[in-house]
Amino acid sequence: MCGIVGIYHLDTPKPVDPARVAGMCDALAHRGPDGEGVWTAPGVGLGHRRLSIIDLAGSPQPMASSDGRAVLVFNGEIYNFRELRHELAAGGVHFRTDGDSEVILAAWQRWGTDCLQHLQGMFAFAIYDLEARSLFLARDRLGVKPLFYATLSDGSVIFGSELKALLAHPLLRREADPLAVEDYMTWGYVPDHRAILKNVHKLAAGHFLLLRHGKPLPVPNEWWDVSFAGRRSGRRAALEEELHALLQEAVRSRMVADVPLGAFLSGGVDSSSVVAFMANAGAQPVRTCSIGFDVAGLDETAYAQKIAQRFGTDHVTRRVSPDDFEAVEALAGMFDEPFADASALPTWRVCQLAREHVTVALSGDGADEALAGYRRHVFQRAEDRVRGALPASMRAAVFGRLGALYPKADWAPRPLRAKSTLLALAGDSAQGYARALAYTTPELREGLYSPEFQRLRGEYRAEQPLEALMRKAPARSGLDRAQYADLKFWLPGDILTKIDRTSMAVGLEAREPLLDHRLVEFAACLPENLRVRGRQGKWLMKQAMQRHLPEDILYRPKQGFVTPIAQWFRGPLQEAAREIAHGKGLAATGWFDQHHLGHLVEQHVSGRSDHARLLWQLLMLERSFTTLGLV
Repeated sequence: MCGIVGIYHLDTPKPVDPARVAGMCDALAHRGPDGEGVWTAPGVGLGHRRLSIIDLAGSPQPMASSDGRAVLVFNGEIYNFRELRHELAAGGVHFRTDGDSEVILAAWQRWGTDCLQHLQGMFAFAIYDLEARSLFLARDRLGVKPLFYATLSDGSVIFGSELKALLAHPLLRREADPLAVEDYMTWGYVPDHRAILKNVHKLAAGHFLLLRHGKPLPVPNEWWDVSFAGRRSGRRAALEEELHALLQEAVRSRMVADVPLGAFLSGGVDSSSVVAFMANAGAQPVRTCSIGFDVAGLDETAYAQKIAQRFGTDHVTRRVSPDDFEAVEALAGMFDEPFADASALPTWRVCQLAREHVTVALSGDGADEALAGYRRHVFQRAEDRVRGALPASMRAAVFGRLGALYPKADWAPRPLRAKSTLLALAGDSAQGYARALAYTTPELREGLYSPEFQRLRGEYRAEQPLEALMRKAPARSGLDRAQYADLKFWLPGDILTKIDRTSMAVGLEAREPLLDHRLVEFAACLPENLRVRGRQGKWLMKQAMQRHLPEDILYRPKQGFVTPIAQWFRGPLQEAAREIAHGKGLAATGWFDQHHLGHLVEQHVSGRSDHARLLWQLLMLERSFTTLGLV
């Protein structure tokens, strides 16, 4: 796990200043505290910060191929590098190191861009081919590892693992993209099709770029996609055994490391499953860690302790006060772009705890997206049955009118929160799922924005790319399309961004075995009733794990990390909330209706309404703008 940066001149191969590449590397020092390197040639410069995991002393980067033709910088892990190494060596390749970096170089020289199909792992890398004078940029299938890039006024393309690496280059323009603000205000993060700064891009998951001197910047090529169009046949018991074997192999393959390795353990199904397979695969006790809270309703450590005792893990727990609001500034600097998922705070804390004991930690992220584990998947399937039973015109007229009249009641028990369900049923499956995913509704955003921002936004709405993605998905059903959107949109934008930034901030490598692409491809072809059955998601996985986990772990309600932001904005962050509406931060943009914001703040502070998520969104946007120098 590392940080990578680079500069490449598209037009003519101008000299690249090594000090400029080194400056970009320095911005990523937290990602690679164990080493650094810079390499330049006419028209190109590559930089690397290393967190040593495999072949600790023998694989420094930037790394040149044995014939000197190609140079690599690489962030991530290739889990099948030993098998690939054996295959390439049989074909005559001579290896000088024992790590996975040199295997990528050899695979590139053997197969070209098709090398990506041979790599199993998480990665973002760049290879400069001195003979072809080309730069190859690639990102893993599901977007576990990030890669930002931008074109500059001097004709160069710069890239880096985080936006802060690009910000270290003096020619990068710092101008906020209003469409990215619309995206952020809708989803709580800036999705991968956009960046918070104009002219900055993210290489999408499962895509690559091949740049050549004298050629314009190409359109990224998609090299991997997941299809929900097929359906596996066969007996349920056989599919259950196949899923169990895939889970087992996914975990086993991610236990290769030359440094201490452990796991995050929340006591939920996913992290408990990972720990169960780790315990069965290793001779030594698994190192596990959990974060608990002083508030009983937020604390899951008893479940984590139960799993730790069941599998004899070397378990550590730390309780933290939910009053962790002082970390707001650090979070803004960690993410660069605005990021409103408040669970980033406890995720950061558990990464800090893990780093005190290990250098690599396995997480349970990804199973909900791959195997339909979210409550919204259950609702989506049920709502699609209603949509299928009634004509679209009738649904739009009846449910649309009822939804408009029904009061918003976030404070009420879930069965009484009918407004969002009625509005979702008024539209098609994609429109309904967009409402389920969104932090803010279109109606709420209209009241937040100033006339100037609405002019800049034009006809664009953040839901449009998600709805288009779902409608074009290789899928059969609404549930298929919802999961496809989760894997392609929500997962890289929110979940994987959160774990990458919070783990890398403390020099910890996080691995996600439940996102093994073979497991994801298998799950996408399961019949719907093996993913969702009744009100139970991840049904087949839970059946497969009954031999390892107790029922109170498998079937307890999903909780996740909770942060008490509603209380913060009525207490220690009350003045920060008022600053959102009346301060010099967001007000300086002229993009928000300050009077309306002030009204929402006072409603929340007084306890008349709960606008905590919206206020947190706005606070993180303001802090991000400040960090980026935009206000």
